[in-house]
Amino acid sequence: MLAVGVAGVCGGLLQRQLAEPAAMVITQEHIDQAVRRSLEEKPLPAQSAKAFEAIRPSVVRVVGANHPEATGSLPDPAGKPVGKKTGKAKDAGESEGASIGTGVVITEKGAILTNLHVVSGTSRITVTFADGTESEAAIAGVDADNDLAVLQAQKLPDDLQPATLVTTGDLRPGDEVVAVGFPFGFGPSASAGVVSGLKREFRSTGGQRVLSNLIQFDAAANPGNSGGPLVNSQGEVLGIVTAILNPLQRGFFVGLAFAVPIENAAAAVGVHPF
Repeated sequence: MLAVGVAGVCGGLLQRQLAEPAAMVITQEHIDQAVRRSLEEKPLPAQSAKAFEAIRPSVVRVVGANHPEATGSLPDPAGKPVGKKTGKAKDAGESEGASIGTGVVITEKGAILTNLHVVSGTSRITVTFADGTESEAAIAGVDADNDLAVLQAQKLPDDLQPATLVTTGDLRPGDEVVAVGFPFGFGPSASAGVVSGLKREFRSTGGQRVLSNLIQFDAAANPGNSGGPLVNSQGEVLGIVTAILNPLQRGFFVGLAFAVPIENAAAAVGVHPF
């Protein structure tokens, strides 16, 4: 009887094991297939899109009233400002002589880094933060040799978000970058490209000095991008967009733009970058 009982139990266990499906072994191939299916159904955002979203809260629109040359644009190395008067989009209430540029918030106290040529000689400076807060601003510091200025707004947003600065020590030609600003007044706008070269030089507006140690890049930069951030794929600031090379003297982008490395820019205005 005992033998029959044991045999019956064993037979029942064997039947259940045969009836139950074998446990599936997950392999790397299964994982890869699942990831591919997921990406096909919902692709990841582009790196440039993520970079733009990361830096956008720190980007500021800068308007200088009654600019002596009506240029908030990028100068070319021939020494002439590009995009005078006709090279900008006007908002309601802006005078014909206003310049439009870009700035980036770099400290928790609201210091805004921009280009000196955007605000130099203006009668009034107005900045607009990412949340729409608008305020008059004053020049708190300058570095003429690097065409840089620091602005301090009278009123700051409650949710002010300074940008993250990163060293350019590991930057190489071919690295992806994004330039963010207000080209011709439209923006904030993003353009993506790569680093084209390092340690470049060219003559500044007026031809009186040479800007050196510049980052050359091919992301589109146009009048109004002046003072805006050049960022990496994480949205960290590598430099301040400063100039374009424009041999045609027509005020539009031909593929060569330059930025002051953030180490030079921050140090020039008394801010430790890291």
